[in-house]
Amino acid sequence: MENLTPVELKTFVPAKTFTQSLAFYQDLGFELAWQSDELAYLRLGTTSFLLQNHYQAEFANNMVMHLLVEDVEAWWQHILTTNLVAKYQVRAEPPEDRPWQMRDFVLWDPSGVLWRIGQNTD
Repeated sequence: MENLTPVELKTFVPAKTFTQSLAFYQDLGFELAWQSDELAYLRLGTTSFLLQNHYQAEFANNMVMHLLVEDVEAWWQHILTTNLVAKYQVRAEPPEDRPWQMRDFVLWDPSGVLWRIGQNTD
């Protein structure tokens, strides 16, 4: 019988300015696990993604990442206390209760990738 058990699923997140995006994600809380000139492996707990030194506006501006967390308010406070919005000239909107039984906030990275960071409310 074939073993089709997945080990991990990661996405490649585009970076318009690789060094700026790398710093942004580290300030957001991700740990740099590995890096080359073209790619960086970022992780936080069991969550990870690959930041690529490649950018296409059409792709980046239509990409959405979803991060499910235990405490969305703590994450929002982290965004405020680290001053990410002003430091990286990005946009964020505060947490709201959503009809899909989640409380989340939105944050755009320096390349225009939208992140939804939230927790379940059920």
